[in-house]
Amino acid sequence: MTTGAPTSSYQARPARPRRSRTRRYLPLGIAVWLVLEIWLLTLVGRAAGGLTVILLLVAGLVLGSMVVKRAGRRAFRNLSETLGARSSVPEPSSGGNGLMMLGGLLLMLPGLLSDAVGLLLLLPPVQRTVSRRAERTLDRKLREAPYGSFGDAFRQARIHRPDGKVVQGEVIRDEPGDTPREPRRPLTP
Repeated sequence: MTTGAPTSSYQARPARPRRSRTRRYLPLGIAVWLVLEIWLLTLVGRAAGGLTVILLLVAGLVLGSMVVKRAGRRAFRNLSETLGARSSVPEPSSGGNGLMMLGGLLLMLPGLLSDAVGLLLLLPPVQRTVSRRAERTLDRKLREAPYGSFGDAFRQARIHRPDGKVVQGEVIRDEPGDTPREPRRPLTP
């Protein structure tokens, strides 16, 4: 004789959160990119020879490493100047060091398509356009973010107990003149 609620073999699984469009199509995009790279390398290899392909890949590697080195030095110099001036708010760099480094990394990757995109990212008009668009997209995503702003992410606290359990909470700072707010859900991925 059994007591309690009847058991069933079916257990309802919690609904998985919906994957974003980027996470869904990124692997497919990478696979298509790799196939295009290999196809272009074989086309150039047939037309100009294998030695030409190897020289192109080595030239891309050398040029890319020089670009990354130069952009890194420029970023370090800008950081040193900013810290030397003891400015409270660093000015945004108009040099596009991040995009320059990305262009150099794309040049270092073996492939002709990545070399073309890397060379495009080295052009100042393209850097300005890409950085403006990325900034607008980031601003829009931050405005659409539910349950608070980006700054609220830094108020999250995780307490690691000795038994290995993680207790998630929110740090609340009461300041004079603040009106009490309703508690928010923790930011979880």
